[in-house]
Amino acid sequence: MNYQKNDILCLRITDMGNDGEGIGKTEDGYTLFVKDAVIGDKVQVKIIKAKKSYGYGRLMEVLEPSPDRVEPLCPQARPCGGCQLQALSYEKQLEYKQNRVKSHLERIGGFSDIPMEPIIGMEEPYYYRNKAQFPVGRNKEGRIVTGFYAGRTHSIVETRRCYLGVLGNEEILNRVIDWMEENQVEPYDEKSGSGLVRHILIRYGFSSGEWMVCLVINGDKLPAKERLIRTLIEINGMTSITANVNTRRDNVILGEKILPVWGQTYITDQIGEVSYEISPLSFYQVNPLQTRKLYEKALEYAKLQGNEVVWDLYCGIGTISLFLAQKAKKVYGVEIVPDAVRDAKRNAKINGMKNVEFFVGKAEEILPKKRKSEGVYADVIVVDPPRKGCDRALLDTILEMGPRRVVYVSCDSATLARDLKYLCGDGGYRLEKVCPVDQFGMTVHVETICLLERK
Repeated sequence: MNYQKNDILCLRITDMGNDGEGIGKTEDGYTLFVKDAVIGDKVQVKIIKAKKSYGYGRLMEVLEPSPDRVEPLCPQARPCGGCQLQALSYEKQLEYKQNRVKSHLERIGGFSDIPMEPIIGMEEPYYYRNKAQFPVGRNKEGRIVTGFYAGRTHSIVETRRCYLGVLGNEEILNRVIDWMEENQVEPYDEKSGSGLVRHILIRYGFSSGEWMVCLVINGDKLPAKERLIRTLIEINGMTSITANVNTRRDNVILGEKILPVWGQTYITDQIGEVSYEISPLSFYQVNPLQTRKLYEKALEYAKLQGNEVVWDLYCGIGTISLFLAQKAKKVYGVEIVPDAVRDAKRNAKINGMKNVEFFVGKAEEILPKKRKSEGVYADVIVVDPPRKGCDRALLDTILEMGPRRVVYVSCDSATLARDLKYLCGDGGYRLEKVCPVDQFGMTVHVETICLLERK
C-alpha cells in the first residue's frame, strides 16, 4: 500500500528508537516512527512525512495505553525538548537503555556473548541535575519568559520548574526575571540581535550547598547590578554571581569572557573524597550522585594496586584523573582545552595530590612525544571522549602504548561500539566487562563504561 502524508493509521508500538520515539509497523510491514509513543501503546497516528518503506507520524491519540506508560511528572514534558522518556516507567527506561547499549555493541561492534553487568540506575530519577541553562525571551503577549527550547526549535517552552533540576532553580529564575522587569533589562532577541540577557546559567554544589548564577549577556555591562546582587544574595548558599559575555549571532550558548559580579567566580563540589572547583565554563558531570558510582566503577575496572602509571585522555578538569590518583602511583591527564587543564591543575592542588600531571594538547601527539623523550609508559589508559568518540589516531596511539587495561567511558554507545571494534579486532584487546550507568534519567542518554584487557 502507498502511504501518504496526512494519512491516519492505528498501530501497536513494539520498539523505541535512539531518540526515544516509538516504532510500530502496519500489517503490511510499513514502519512508522512516532514521538511520544511508548512500547506497548496502541495509538492513532497521523503521517507527517512519508518515505517509501517508512515514515514519521504525530501521535493523535493513545487508544490503549501500554502497561509501562506513566503520567509524566512535568506538565511540559511533551512539548519540551529536554525529556524524551517521562511517559515510560523508570524500570522500563533502564531496560530500554541496557538493550540499546547491547544492540549497538552487537550491530555496530560485531560482539556476541557480551559480558554485560546490570545497568546502574538511580534511587531518585528526578531533581538530579546540578546545572541548568535557561534561555530568556519574550512570548507572544510580550512578557519576559524563560524555560527550555521545544525539540529541534528555538521556540521557548515556558517553565520555571524543571523536574530534572534542583528545586532551588525556580526561586532564582523568579528573582532574575523580576529584576529584569523592574529595571527594564531586555531579553535577547535572536532575530534582531538586540536585547541583553540571553541565558540564565545556574549551578549547584550537591555536597557544598553552594549556588552559582551566571547571566549570559549580549554585551559587556550589567545594568542595575547592585539590585541584582541584593536579591540573589538573599538565597541561602549563594556563592558566585557572574556574567558571561556572548555577542555572537549563532547558537553557541557561552562566550569565553567571564565578568565577576559578586563573590567567587567558582563554586566547589565533591565526588567521593575529591574536591573540585567549578567555574561557569567548566565541564563537570551534571549528576554527581551517579557520577560517583560511575567513577567507582572506573576505579574497580582499572584494578589499581598503587604502583600503576595511568593516562587519562580527554581529562577535562581532572574529574576522573583525581579520582584514580587516590589509588595509582602516577596519573597523567591530557586535554585539548587550556582552560580545562588550568582548572585540573588547581583541583589537584586543592586536594594536595602531587602524583598527577596535566598536559595541554592532543593525546595522540602528547603520548608518543613523552614516550620518546622521557620513556613514559602506561599500565592503564582511561578515555572519556565526547559524543563523536575517539579519533582513529588516538586509538592507534593506545594500541602502540599497549597498556594492560583500557577503561573506556562513553556517552554514546554507537561510537563506543565502533571504537571497541577497532581495539578488539586485530588490535589485541578483548572486551572483559560492560556496565551502563544511568546518568540522565527521563532522557534517552546513557553512559557506558567498559574494561578492555590486553590479550
